[in-house]
Amino acid sequence: MALLTHVLSPQPSVFLFMKLFIASGIFHPEPGGPATYLHELLPELLQRDWQIRALSFGDAAGGSYPYPVTRIPRQSLPIRTFNYARAARPLLQWADVTYLHTLGLPLYGDHHAPRIVKIVGDLAWERAVRKGWIPPTENIDDFQVKRYGRLAEIGKANRAREAQSLDGVIVPSEYLKRMVMGWGVDERRIRVIYNALPPAATLPSMTQAAARAALTLDDAPTILTVGRLLPWKGVDHLIAALVNVKQVRLLVAGDGDILPALQAQAVAAGIADRVTFLGRVSREQMPIYMRAADYVALYSGYEGLSHTLLESLRVGTPVIASQKGGNPEVVRHGVNGLLVPYVDMPLLTEALRDAFYPGTRESLAAHSSVGMERFTFAHMVEQTDEALRTFAGR
Repeated sequence: MALLTHVLSPQPSVFLFMKLFIASGIFHPEPGGPATYLHELLPELLQRDWQIRALSFGDAAGGSYPYPVTRIPRQSLPIRTFNYARAARPLLQWADVTYLHTLGLPLYGDHHAPRIVKIVGDLAWERAVRKGWIPPTENIDDFQVKRYGRLAEIGKANRAREAQSLDGVIVPSEYLKRMVMGWGVDERRIRVIYNALPPAATLPSMTQAAARAALTLDDAPTILTVGRLLPWKGVDHLIAALVNVKQVRLLVAGDGDILPALQAQAVAAGIADRVTFLGRVSREQMPIYMRAADYVALYSGYEGLSHTLLESLRVGTPVIASQKGGNPEVVRHGVNGLLVPYVDMPLLTEALRDAFYPGTRESLAAHSSVGMERFTFAHMVEQTDEALRTFAGR
């Protein structure tokens, strides 16, 4: 272990640097929650006396980092698995702590360092949906307790076995803590550390009217929904509800496999003129779109703890969210937004109508900062640093 001696008095003080191996499936500048999280967190850990080395899959380098990053090209599955495992072996020996950012990484061989994983969802469920082993609309909470075919059940067993084998688990919500405990992980090895947004370099100080003018949007009642277009994100439910909520338009920011189906749904419902598909919106433009909207809607069947909700509330725009996953840990119904049971189309339709009742939006927007003190970036960094050191001590 490297030592740094710094003389403050006749007796030298010795600061011990901790060596942290980051094992991830994706890394900056690729899009995705783990990539963004690591890009924001790791410079802060460097300031707290961590030495860092990172390993990820990735086809092209990008960005400049104050720590080494090794990328394994995404060749055929056997080749990239072998190359990742080979690159990981010396890092496992070097590290004081290994911090994983997904289950299922090929980390083989002897290691002395404790292994910690951040879990933000159920990869067994996502894989079962992607492979067609379960219906694309299958509820993630039902997936935890129901029985399925052999391949889905093998995935569930493997996921639980790996989580149980690790020294510690970090999750971003109490909801995910309960889920991971259901996999057989001891509660004492699970830490809840809420996601948080780093201090914004620039937030739109413009009014809602100015934001709309900048985007050439008129003053029609506007709902914005943001995210990858996946079956469980609930954009189809928002479109269906909008049929019975006149005058309101929906802006859809994001892309994904079901984009053509959603476009066809809007046409078939006769509301294509009120549903605009924006495609992928840049990080710089997103706060302006959120500021321009009356509400940001996230009517998804699953969220660990949504950055989208945090981003919307930070710019002062109230939210409409499903009463699922970690959403109720962010949204206070009737205070900074509206929570709607999932899936309940009559109640969703009613909520969209109520959202535009005179005075409702203004009241919710005025309280958009309520509870946001729980999601400060400095607090997340401090808790993560403390958790990694505690697990290392074990």
